[in-house]
Amino acid sequence: MDFNMKKLASDAGIFFTRAVQFTEEKFGQAEKTELDAHFENLLARADSTKNWTEKILRQTEVLLQPNPSARVEEFLYEKLDRKVPSRVTNGELLAQYMAEAASELGPTTPYGKTLTKVAEAEKRLGAAERDFIHTASINFLTPLRNFLEGDWKTISKERRLLQNRRLDLDACKARLKKAKAAEAKATLWNDEVDKSEQELRVAQTEFDRQAEVTRLLLEGISSTHVNHLRCLHEFVESQTTYYAQCYRHMLDLQKQLGSSQGAIFPGTFVGTTEPASPPLSSTSPTTTAATMPVEPSVTGLAPPGETALCLEEVAPPASGTRKARVLYDYEAADSSELALLADELITVYSLPGMDPDWLIGERGNKKGRVPVTYLELLS
Repeated sequence: MDFNMKKLASDAGIFFTRAVQFTEEKFGQAEKTELDAHFENLLARADSTKNWTEKILRQTEVLLQPNPSARVEEFLYEKLDRKVPSRVTNGELLAQYMAEAASELGPTTPYGKTLTKVAEAEKRLGAAERDFIHTASINFLTPLRNFLEGDWKTISKERRLLQNRRLDLDACKARLKKAKAAEAKATLWNDEVDKSEQELRVAQTEFDRQAEVTRLLLEGISSTHVNHLRCLHEFVESQTTYYAQCYRHMLDLQKQLGSSQGAIFPGTFVGTTEPASPPLSSTSPTTTAATMPVEPSVTGLAPPGETALCLEEVAPPASGTRKARVLYDYEAADSSELALLADELITVYSLPGMDPDWLIGERGNKKGRVPVTYLELLS
């Protein structure tokens, strides 16, 4: 009991001494041991890394799970070390509603068949989203959390310990300074000076040792950056794969809807052919994603309600023709359109009343409508 009481009294005395030293420093009444510039830079770099890691982590969580209630629930499950329950994605839920609607409204009707096709596509999109969230959580979010909850806590603990060692060191310097000032007036203070010098040597040794430990941890932030860089590349890879899957699913759906719409609404042109376009660059040799040109809206050569022009009767204007380079392959949807090959040069011009998204294209003795978004107009 006596030992515990003495220890508590000693701890209280140390805490009081540090508090006094810290307060006097704030008011400019005590000298403070300054860290060297390199050490200060390491501290600033570590603080910046921690702050930006927190922001990137939180915003990535919002990106992967926009529902704040769901994020809180997942956080609680993780803290309780329990498996997070699997959730139906918004796309999968929409697919379920569309499938049920098709079943009730008539699965063999045009509307019901379309609902079924869209439901299947939304289900695939939802599954792709689920895979993306899972991959991003493991390869990106988990390493960021591990840094904040592991390495950073260790760094913070050692920094607090260094701060205490510095306060103890400066308090010893202040006591020695007072003892020497008193010694000059009375020889009775010789023992006090010796004691203060001994305490200062011990405090300096402990401070130097703690400074070296903290410095090594702070220098390890460079390794943290390298690890986070690798995780960032993996996050981009998973996101690229996800968007490429979404694009492919939607192109397939667009083709299916285009063919069915042509049967339901005769005379309506729907551009559903996938253009052959260069893949996005990617660090993974197995991951490619096609660029996505905007599909033009096709309304025919003439405004609604008017008779469409006959291509055989169309003559190029006396002025206003231009050369154009084809950006992507384009397969003609019908005889009124001109099929295109990437990088070929054709002559194009517009006619009064044409949809602005389309031009008349000519190649040799062939002519037909061509989508503007597939062309690079040359001067």
